[in-house]
Amino acid sequence: MELGIYTFAEATPDPSTGHLISPAQRLQNLLEEIELADQVGLDVFGVGEHHRPDYVVSAPAVVLAAAAARTKTIRLTSAVTVLSSDDPVRVFQSFATLDLLSEGRAEIMAGRGSFIESFPLFGYDLDDYDALFAEKLDLLLNLRDSERVTWSGRYRAPLADQGAYPRPYQERLPIWVAVGGTPQSVVRAGALGLPLALAIIGGQPKRFAPLVSLYREAASRAGQDLTRLKVGINTHAYIADDSQQAAREFFPAYAQVMTKLGRERGWPPTTQAQFDAMRSPHGALAVGSPQEVIDKILFQHELFGHDRYLAQFSVGTMPHAQIMRSIELMGTRVAPVVRAEIERRTAT
Repeated sequence: MELGIYTFAEATPDPSTGHLISPAQRLQNLLEEIELADQVGLDVFGVGEHHRPDYVVSAPAVVLAAAAARTKTIRLTSAVTVLSSDDPVRVFQSFATLDLLSEGRAEIMAGRGSFIESFPLFGYDLDDYDALFAEKLDLLLNLRDSERVTWSGRYRAPLADQGAYPRPYQERLPIWVAVGGTPQSVVRAGALGLPLALAIIGGQPKRFAPLVSLYREAASRAGQDLTRLKVGINTHAYIADDSQQAAREFFPAYAQVMTKLGRERGWPPTTQAQFDAMRSPHGALAVGSPQEVIDKILFQHELFGHDRYLAQFSVGTMPHAQIMRSIELMGTRVAPVVRAEIERRTAT
C-alpha cells in the first residue's frame, strides 16, 4: 500500500493562540513538510486547490514544482485539481512540466470541487457543475493519451489535430478521479478505468464500502482490466506520541474548521462528543498514537482492499512543529508496520 499525506495549506488563526502566519511563511512550512515526508519514506504528497482566503494554494502545480526541487522519490499530486473550472490544456501542460522537473513523479487528482468560488471567478455557471467536469475530463484524457488531439465540446473551443506541449516524463501521466461519496462520480471513474480517490471525512467508513464495490462493478461492466484499478482512501488524521496528546492537539483546529464549514453548509457545530466518536476504532478520524493509526488504516483496508491511503493532518492551523512530528511518526512508526502487514495479507 502507498502511504502519504495531503493538505489544503490552510491560512487561519491558530485557535490556541490566535496567531496568523503570513501566506509566505505558510508556503515555506509546506515545502518543509513535503521535504520531510520524502525523507521519512512516504510515497505521496498531495496539495489541494482553493480560491478563498482561508487557504493559500490556488495553483498546486506551482507549489509541487518547488517541492520537486527539494525531494527525490515522493510522488507529487494535486488534491484536488478543480477541473470543472480550469482549462484541461493548461492543466495538462502544468503537470507535464511538473513531471519533467520531478523526473516522473507527478500525478493529477481531478475533482469537481467541494467549494464553489472558482466557478464565478473563471466565468462558469454552477448549473453546469457536473457537465463541465465530464467534458473537461474527457479532453484531459485525450491530451494525456495522444500527442495530437481532435476534439470538440460545449464549454471550450475545439481542437483540430493540435498538440499540447511539453509531453510528460511518464508515458501516461496518472490521473485519479476524486470523489466525496456521489455514486455517479464513482461509476464514471470505474467506467473510464481511472484510479478512484475516495474522501471519507465523517461517519463510519463501512458506509462507503458499497461505493468501492460499485466502482469495481462499473469498471467490470465497461470491460476495464480490474487488475489495473486502484483505490485510494483519504481521511482526516493526526499522530502524536500518545493518544491523549493527539486528541488534545488536534481537536481545537479541527473543530474550528469543521464548525465554520458547517455554518456555510447547514451542518451543526462540531462537538467533543462527535470528535471522540469519530476517533473510535470504526470511526472516520485516524487521530491517535502510532498504534491507533496503524489499527485504523488496517481496519479500513479490510473494508476496501485499497492501494493508497492519504492522511490530511492539517485540517485547521496547527503549530508547524506538531505537523512535522506527525509526518515523522507517519513515516517512521506507522508506514513500516502497515506495509509489512499488507504484504503479509497479500501473500496469504
